[in-house]
Amino acid sequence: MDDPFVYLNGTMTPLSEAKVPVLDRGFIFGDGIYEVIPVYGHKLFRPEQHLVRLFRGLAAVSIDNPHTERQWLDLIEEVVRLHPAADQLAYIQVTRGVAKRVHAFPNSEPTPTVFIMSNPLIPLPDTARENGVACVTMEDKRWLRCEIKSISLLGNVLAAQNAAANDANETIQFRDGFLTEGSASNVWIVKDGSLIGPPRDNLILEGIRYGLMEELCAADHIPFKTQRISRAEVFEADEVLLSSASKEILPVVTIDGKAIANGKPGPIYKKLYAAYQAVKIA
Repeated sequence: MDDPFVYLNGTMTPLSEAKVPVLDRGFIFGDGIYEVIPVYGHKLFRPEQHLVRLFRGLAAVSIDNPHTERQWLDLIEEVVRLHPAADQLAYIQVTRGVAKRVHAFPNSEPTPTVFIMSNPLIPLPDTARENGVACVTMEDKRWLRCEIKSISLLGNVLAAQNAAANDANETIQFRDGFLTEGSASNVWIVKDGSLIGPPRDNLILEGIRYGLMEELCAADHIPFKTQRISRAEVFEADEVLLSSASKEILPVVTIDGKAIANGKPGPIYKKLYAAYQAVKIA
């Protein structure tokens, strides 16, 4: 669908006709919050959890939430319904709105700009899941409020470009020698049968799959924990996994050209990926 319908400030309109004023603070400052919800068979996947994170982000940056949960769901579901693809990624963005260009919040709070669109969810090639993917590393130089899903994503853009420039699937970032996350994914290691992720703190965006991974581990009796993970522990892991709305769960087999364990997807990945697929259609 070349020109899908999107929602912008109260109106459903073709994407090509959606316009935002240049003084919108999202355009000028990146002053806004966003969310991405996967859609399977035209059905939103875990929308309540995604909206909780959206609401939390809006509160963190003092943007008034313009809708109730039910209103948000109705709007998102309508955009999804109008898109022909069965599997989609629904994108929601809220900015502080239009105001004169002054760094501090406007004295008179503007009306938030609300934008919703959806794109087809393109599945990864089977070879990526069967053979695993390559990643590269870099120092995490982003701001210290990574738990906020801000539209100010230049740091993530540069990390993603680092992966693209090195023919890798993702860039795995480290801050002061400890694992944080990828450019657009959470990163996990497996050691001695346990799934381990970085702490839920301000240094990472806690993906919705964080809670889901914990649930899947509990159901399959896989030990789950969060802790500081050193760079050495990543390279010495039995498995390394990525998780995100678009990647779902993905095995990493090389980092910076070095093989992880035997260089093949491992048993914990296979268990968790199968469990993820079952949850999607439940």
